[in-house]
Amino acid sequence: MAMNDPIGDMITRIRNAQMRNKSKVASPGSKLRERVLEVLKSEGYIRGYTTVEHAGGRSELEIELKYFDGEPVIREISRVSKPGRRVYASVKTLPRINNGLGVAVVSTPKGVMADHAAREANVGGEVLFTVF
Repeated sequence: MAMNDPIGDMITRIRNAQMRNKSKVASPGSKLRERVLEVLKSEGYIRGYTTVEHAGGRSELEIELKYFDGEPVIREISRVSKPGRRVYASVKTLPRINNGLGVAVVSTPKGVMADHAAREANVGGEVLFTVF
């Protein structure tokens, strides 16, 4: 069966794995998911990720989750733009998450980036999800 929301699926997998204190979680591979994970890694929300190739040309992303004092680093992760309702923001209207403590991941014409990087690059785009 086709998946309608691959980013939402990956976010849910991360959220569920952290509730169970798992060290790693697997997700189907795609370029968009890799770019999103790169933003999460650079912002310090996950340890890292690796791409695992399977037979038949299928790839899988293995995400290493990050914990601090037994608590997950990601306190809250929620999808903003969904397949049924896309949410776009200009540079001036990019959201600030918890007064700058959290991050909004934005898909821009210059690539997937955090909200503060999009402000520096002076580009807006689709607000994929927020992390705190």
